Amino acid sequence: MQTVVDLTRCQGYAQCVFLAPEVFHLHGQEGLLYAPAVPDDQVERVRQAAAACPVQAILLGEEVNAGAR
Repeated sequence: MQTVVDLTRCQGYAQCVFLAPEVFHLHGQEGLLYAPAVPDDQVERVRQAAAACPVQAILLGEEVNAGAR
């Protein structure tokens, strides 16, 4: 599964970091780093992280292609 984070929308609440620490990482206090290709064993955690994002900045799977249009 592919994931993209809209870093202009992201406010650094870091809910994704707590829910999927193997995919999302904070760099400094507010800079978010992430792995665009989600490992199979992390898919459910990343789905939970996307759902928990207060500003809905995380796009998953089919949403990634739709967001690029």
